[in-house]
Amino acid sequence: MAQEYPHLKEHDWGMRNKRAGFFITLSVIGFVTAWYYNGIAVMKAQDYLEAWFGSEVDLVLSLDLTIVAIAGSAFMIFEAKRLGMKRVWLYLLLSGVTAMAATFPFFLAMRELKIQKNLARNS
Repeated sequence: MAQEYPHLKEHDWGMRNKRAGFFITLSVIGFVTAWYYNGIAVMKAQDYLEAWFGSEVDLVLSLDLTIVAIAGSAFMIFEAKRLGMKRVWLYLLLSGVTAMAATFPFFLAMRELKIQKNLARNS
């Protein structure tokens, strides 16, 4: 694994922890905002399909986010396999229950910690 990251040195490990913390913070924000606003939408009985595809502007934003979510999911699968991370399917499953805004940054945090662990093991 260290060969995959030859430019990283032991002093970079602290930066990995900071990055992981940053991604955890984004994950918490993504989780809270998704549940908060989804709760409001459910209480108001709002129509998700109309909101997502009600106008051309909504369609552009919806398709944009859908394409980003597909790319992010593919990245999670490929990167998890490359780094030897297990149960990546759980992140994808949870994104349907919580939000991709919560699970993708959480995956990135766990990725940083996995890289750090692999570097420590190989140094």
